Amino acid sequence: MYAVVDIETTGNGHKGQKITEIAILIFDGKVVINEFTSLVNPEQNIPPFITNLTGITNAMVRNAPKFYEIAKKVQDITKDTIFVAHNVNFDYNIIRDEFKSLGHIFNRKKLCTVRLTRKIVPGLPSYSLGNICTGENIPINGRHRAKGDAEATVELFRRLIKRDNQFIINAFLNPRSRQATLPPLLDKKAVDNLPEKFGVYYFKNVAKEIIYVGKANNIKQRVISHFYDRKKKEREMCLETAHISFTETGSELLALLLESSEIKHRYPTYNRAQKHHREAIGLFSYEDQKGVIHLAFNKLKLTPNPITTFYSLQECRNYLEILCKDFTLCPKYCHLQTNVTSCFHHQLKDCKGVCCNEETPENYNIRVLDAISSIGTGAKNLVLKESGRTKNEIGFALILEGDYKGFGYVDLSQDASLNNPEDYQFFVEPKKDNSDIQKILASYLKKKEALKNLENEEISI
Repeated sequence: MYAVVDIETTGNGHKGQKITEIAILIFDGKVVINEFTSLVNPEQNIPPFITNLTGITNAMVRNAPKFYEIAKKVQDITKDTIFVAHNVNFDYNIIRDEFKSLGHIFNRKKLCTVRLTRKIVPGLPSYSLGNICTGENIPINGRHRAKGDAEATVELFRRLIKRDNQFIINAFLNPRSRQATLPPLLDKKAVDNLPEKFGVYYFKNVAKEIIYVGKANNIKQRVISHFYDRKKKEREMCLETAHISFTETGSELLALLLESSEIKHRYPTYNRAQKHHREAIGLFSYEDQKGVIHLAFNKLKLTPNPITTFYSLQECRNYLEILCKDFTLCPKYCHLQTNVTSCFHHQLKDCKGVCCNEETPENYNIRVLDAISSIGTGAKNLVLKESGRTKNEIGFALILEGDYKGFGYVDLSQDASLNNPEDYQFFVEPKKDNSDIQKILASYLKKKEALKNLENEEISI
């Protein structure tokens, strides 16, 4: 038995949406044997654009029952049925959340007529209910009203059942069937063709615009995990996803570097981390006439060979304050306290007195250089070699004078002939350096150092 459901809502985002109308048609596969339809008082204002779309006004729902008043009816009429809807996760999740707010768990098996139509009637230009019904000559008596859309969904479902010669509906109902978990706009082949390797993957909408970029040690496994995630952002993203592409990298480090670069380059809708629009700040060092090494900062375009970069002045100052604390540096020579003879930290015994000649520049500079070494990669020339995409190549990230240049790949035979870090410039894919990249590289180098120390300890034992 199937409960074919359609709801209309206030449209205020998933968490804020409340039901304004609900229709439930109990369908045995041939005929509708029971039904329940009701306006619902959402206990919030209906926006004008929603009223224009559905025709449901605030006045119409003012005296309608609130959801808790019809919850028992919804629970009873859908009991022991399969919940069917066009884009089922939308209707199901809204109803489930309404029950959750009442302290009750609503749990039903689900079928999505969008996904079923894509599988049984492939190749349509659009899988919206309106367009499918137009193509199938299915009348909708009251578009964007719960009962009208539910009746049209029943007729569409009836026709899908008749055309289902390959038992697709049964496969969707099988809890082990991955097809049932896929986003409605996504072809199963797109997931089947994903590699189980290191790399970066791209979720794209119907217009093939990139909406999300992610990195993975196992691309297929990570992509599938998105489809099981119940967070609001994940559900919304998956509903928009119609295409998936990927780039293999050969290693986790190169996947992290590519992901960060792509997010900053493409600004995908669903990537919130690592997107920066503000002018960057560069951190640099210099030695004054007394021989004291300063840590200073300025706009990135005015900072040659920065140690690292930040995306706000406050972020930079906060980071310098941490360095001052961790390495007992003087805030005067970190340009955190200006126009002072001696720093305030000296009074608190947090500065050893280089600012008032109680510590020699030589001793102080040792700690400054240690601090600089802890920032990103320091002013080094490094080739960080990793596994390539095939057995016959090496992947690498290139750092020259502490500045990240990008990453690339070379054949094993070519690698043997490259003697200096500068030689790898001819094989690198240029990328921009920034604080996020420096954090990735610093974390990588710390892990490498920790593993090296552990290996040395094992050898000494």
